[in-house]
Amino acid sequence: MFTTRPELAGTFGMVASTHWLASAAGMRILELGGNAFDAAVATGLTLHVVEPHLNGLGGDAPIIGYSGKSGETFVICGQGPAPRGLSREHFQRLGLELVPGTGLLPAVVPGAFGAWTDLLQRFGRIDLRTIMTAAIEYALNGYPLAARAVDTISTVASMFTEHWSGSAKIYLPKGRLPLPGARFSNPELGRTLVRILELAEAQATDREGQIEAARRAFYEGFVAERIAEFVQLPSQDSSGSAHSGVLTFDDMCSWRPSYEAPETASFGDFVVCKTGPWGQGPVLLQQLSVLSRLNIQDARPGTAEFMHAVIEGAKLAFADREAYYGDPAFVDVPTRTLLSSGYADARAALIGSQADSGFRPGPIDGFKPKWPSRISVQDEGGIAGLGEPTVSPVGESYGDTCHVDVVDRDGNLVSATPSGGWLQSSPTIPGLGFALSTRGQMFWLEPGLPNSLEGGKRPRTTLSPGLILRADGSPYIAFGTPGGDQQDQWTVPFLVNHLLHGMNLQEAIDYPTFHSTHVVSSFFPRSYTPNGVEVEGRVEPAVVAEMRARGHVVRVRDEWSLGRISAVGVRSDGMKIAAANPRGMQGYAVGR
Repeated sequence: MFTTRPELAGTFGMVASTHWLASAAGMRILELGGNAFDAAVATGLTLHVVEPHLNGLGGDAPIIGYSGKSGETFVICGQGPAPRGLSREHFQRLGLELVPGTGLLPAVVPGAFGAWTDLLQRFGRIDLRTIMTAAIEYALNGYPLAARAVDTISTVASMFTEHWSGSAKIYLPKGRLPLPGARFSNPELGRTLVRILELAEAQATDREGQIEAARRAFYEGFVAERIAEFVQLPSQDSSGSAHSGVLTFDDMCSWRPSYEAPETASFGDFVVCKTGPWGQGPVLLQQLSVLSRLNIQDARPGTAEFMHAVIEGAKLAFADREAYYGDPAFVDVPTRTLLSSGYADARAALIGSQADSGFRPGPIDGFKPKWPSRISVQDEGGIAGLGEPTVSPVGESYGDTCHVDVVDRDGNLVSATPSGGWLQSSPTIPGLGFALSTRGQMFWLEPGLPNSLEGGKRPRTTLSPGLILRADGSPYIAFGTPGGDQQDQWTVPFLVNHLLHGMNLQEAIDYPTFHSTHVVSSFFPRSYTPNGVEVEGRVEPAVVAEMRARGHVVRVRDEWSLGRISAVGVRSDGMKIAAANPRGMQGYAVGR
């Protein structure tokens, strides 16, 4: 099979991410003696700088990893919660029935920096200055600005000039749109990173002490103080009006990322590990469990039989997501039942030869699934399925996400999905150079749902890093993708093609992909397309025709338009492997 690039293989280590500069930054750390966890943090901080339309320092970053030293697989929840003072009543007083997709009202505690520092403290070994060097240099001295970043800035330029002056100062230098590929810098962000580092080094001489001091500078020091001041100022958002935020200094001070075990499910000769139901990770496990009962290994990749089974399985799993998933610190989630063998048997039995147009969360004893009442229908020609949309009064603008995977010579694996804090979704904070996460838009204001808004609660995020172990517990693959609700859809055919059909990582990434838009969007304005399916243009016309005959409403997209997967791993002979996505022409894998 032709691939856009080779599957990399070597003995030393591999880094794959959604941007070539970030991958190179992580590889530099491995070459300097760092491990996979050090390299992941350097890569992630660099992504915050060089992909500002896809993530930022004020965003989120769930992480899943495997420690070769202890044999432990773990999750660090870098998804910050809603401010404790945010409530449904607050929105009612403002006359709002949905959480806006942009502005300061949906701002949550920024979780990314806390997750990175926690990972460094627990598992890293390189000093903080070395880790932060690449991000600081690119912020201060510049990097080539991606064409898609420029496109994004152009959609919100009038918002910047009319309402978000701090954003205009950085992203419209001298009042003009930057040129694609031109050298671009964000000195305010660079100075913020430098100040964090200098404060850390001034307050401690040891590595662990400096990392903790850096965390305090962000969550208990000047960064938190500036955020708390700024969110009190009304700012225009996607409701069409200006509103202040609710996030406080105390919200920042009191938060730390949780450290927990992953949810797991067996698939073939492997164990797939994902985050808990405060994210959507378990929907991947549910889908794979159902597909294993449909003998998916007997369906040839790329056929309508294969595609139909995957799409119908996704509908069932995502219906459960909407009906049951939420922050388990606030709601009782029947995760054990959802991931049980008997439940998978019952769900697989629901899949017939034709597309089902309903939403079918499964019945679970002691639980009454409740469906949101404000879901809107998006027609076939609409915008559903384009990633993580952030909507402004001047038109639609799409954020997305980043991803990083690292493996080192010691067999450590890490997968992280930084996102949020998009330049187009919230005003850049003057003096800090970054925007806040608007992940609060994923809450429902309707009461009684598992993902209904409550102060201090984590929004059910779509961010979904993944990791695979062999049946004997040894590490195999770290993987993931940007893409909002599609993250745990695009990875399904990728994993089936690789784990069951023998494609190498690059072949499985390059293979034409697809996803369902029957899934209710987690983002404003919370729509779906009944029986909708989106496929890449490389899918055979006869397959498209058969899918339509089965009742799917198929929209054919560009040939290389869906999926942003990257992956790294450890072969059974100890060789390290990696592959990255060619779509969008930014993703890159590097290693030796």
